[in-house]
Amino acid sequence: MAISCVVLDFDGTFTDVATESAPFLRHFREGLARLLGEELEVAWEEEVSALKAGEDSLGWELGGKVVAPATADPYLTATCAAHRLLQRFGRGADEAVRSDAVQTLYREAYAFSATAFKPEAKEVLEALLATGLPVTVVTNAHTDLVEKKLDQLAPKGRERLKVSGDARKFLLDPPDAPDARFATVPETQVLDGALRRPIYLRRGRYFQALKRVWDSTGTRPEETLVAGDIYELDLALPAALGAHVQLVARDNVLPYELKAVQALGVRGGVDRSLRALLPRLR
Repeated sequence: MAISCVVLDFDGTFTDVATESAPFLRHFREGLARLLGEELEVAWEEEVSALKAGEDSLGWELGGKVVAPATADPYLTATCAAHRLLQRFGRGADEAVRSDAVQTLYREAYAFSATAFKPEAKEVLEALLATGLPVTVVTNAHTDLVEKKLDQLAPKGRERLKVSGDARKFLLDPPDAPDARFATVPETQVLDGALRRPIYLRRGRYFQALKRVWDSTGTRPEETLVAGDIYELDLALPAALGAHVQLVARDNVLPYELKAVQALGVRGGVDRSLRALLPRLR
C-alpha cells in the first residue's frame, strides 16, 4: 500500500542527541542535586553503570512495568537514574510524586537543550515536504520548543510541517475514549532470546496523538510511515496498528530493537541515515 502520511519522532531521530543533551544533562543533574540536597557525582555514575549493566532487563519503570530502555539516549538515562536516586535517598516512595518531580526537572532542563540537527536533517525534511504528503512531528517534548528548533532549521515548506508535542509515549494509560483500533492492540510483545522483559504496546496517550494525525489528514495506519530512533517508544505501537516503520539506528541500537523491526518484513526498515526514509515513499 502506498504511503499517504508521514509521522516523525524528533529528539535523536532528526537531532544529534549527544550534542543537544549536554546542557540538558548539566541542568538536570544540578536540579536533582538541589532537590535531594546531596552531592551526586559518585552516586550518579553508580546508577548509570547499573542501568548499562542491565540494559536487557532494566529501564524506565512506571507502575511496576518497564516502558522504555534506560540506555537508549541521554534523556532516558537521566530519567531512569533520577528515579533510582530519589528512591535511594528516601525521596521516592510514592511513584506519582516521584514521577511528577522527575518530569518537572526534565521540562526545566529541556529548555536548555542545544539545537543540534543531524547533517542531513534539513535535506530530508525538505524532500519529505516536497512530496505534498502530510508530515507531522509527534514528540514527547513540548510543542513550542520543537517548533522553535524547526524554525531555526527553516526547511523549505516549514509552514506545512506540523508538530504534536507532549505525546507521552511512555504512558500505558488507555485513551480517553474507547477505540476499536486500540482495542485490537495486544498488551505486550515478547521477543524470546532477545529481551528478558515484555514490551508494553498499549499506550493510550500516544495513540491519541496518532489518531489526531489520521483524523486530520484522512489517512489510516496502514498507509502511514513512522520514523523514530527508539523502537519501544516510537515504533512498537504504530507497528502493532499496521503502520510501516523506520528505525533510525543509533550508535547503541539494541539487538532486540533490530529483531523487532526485522520481524515486520516489508513494513519495517532500519538505517542510520535519515535519507533511507525517502525510498520508502515511492
